[in-house]
Amino acid sequence: MERKIINVSKKRQITIPLQFYEHLGLGSQVECSLENGTVVIRPLYKEPSDFSVEILKDLVSQGYSGDELVQRFAVESKNIKMAVAHMLEEANAIAAGDKPAANFNDVFDSED
Repeated sequence: MERKIINVSKKRQITIPLQFYEHLGLGSQVECSLENGTVVIRPLYKEPSDFSVEILKDLVSQGYSGDELVQRFAVESKNIKMAVAHMLEEANAIAAGDKPAANFNDVFDSED
């Protein structure tokens, strides 16, 4: 088992040695837990969101595969994130009273 002593900054920060970081394939976030009096740092594995699965199903049904599927998935994922951010902004504006909320008829009333 490889060991390395590292310093803890005044802000309680540590630097993970590059060889450990690369070996574990760490990204910008890690999972940190206390286990039997030991601090354990693990790679953060996120389950695919329901949106991700649905986006992939839709893209595959449209005939995308390989690199083209990966590129299209990146675009669609970004679009979903932007739409969710917009919805949150709108919800916050409604909650703050800066924007009126839609009522049932606004949403479901058919135009004549």
